[in-house]
Amino acid sequence: MAGRMEKMTMSDGAEIGVYHAHPGGERRGGLVLVQEIFGVTDHIRDVADEYAADGYEVFAPALFDREHPGFEADYSGDGLARGVELARQLHPFDLSLADVQTCVDALAARGPVFVVGYCYGGSIAWFAATRMTNVAAASGYYGSLIPGAAGEVPRVPVILHFGRYDSGIPMEGVEKVIAADHPTATVYLYDAGHGFNSDRRKDYHEPSADLARERTLELFEANAR
Repeated sequence: MAGRMEKMTMSDGAEIGVYHAHPGGERRGGLVLVQEIFGVTDHIRDVADEYAADGYEVFAPALFDREHPGFEADYSGDGLARGVELARQLHPFDLSLADVQTCVDALAARGPVFVVGYCYGGSIAWFAATRMTNVAAASGYYGSLIPGAAGEVPRVPVILHFGRYDSGIPMEGVEKVIAADHPTATVYLYDAGHGFNSDRRKDYHEPSADLARERTLELFEANAR
């Protein structure tokens, strides 16, 4: 069953949209799924529904709703430019972290909570592991801010997924993360480019997407408590 957009009040009193997908069958835990810079698109909603079908109650917050309510963009042209503007200029990154924490806390009373994020959300997933509370484990896909924060120490198990041919995240940055050798962090490299998880993007790489998702589900199952 597909989820639906609901309103949720954040820590600053703002109401933003959250895509809420209920688990199919036995509930395995809660999951906060964090968007790319393009908003809570049909792709993000589909991914949320897939995790719900695997037994997770999913919240996918529309992080840019304060600045651009209902923002959904394609992957090029004006949509891309607006996404970059929102992510890098108009919307405070710390506010995204706070919103994700609010979603985590809302799920925490009903069991373990996990975080998964893509691109912009991949960076947030890393910080969920290093800074947030009530998070059992996190999985971050190609987050560009992670290499610059490689010195942060994950409090919970986290896995990171990077494409070897990602033109936006140089391999030397990824190597910094690997060299940090955090005992609770595992870095996986894929023969793919940026955005390899999305079948709407030119760099979609199905074998890598399938393997990364399998590893993510294994992480969640291993850290359910």
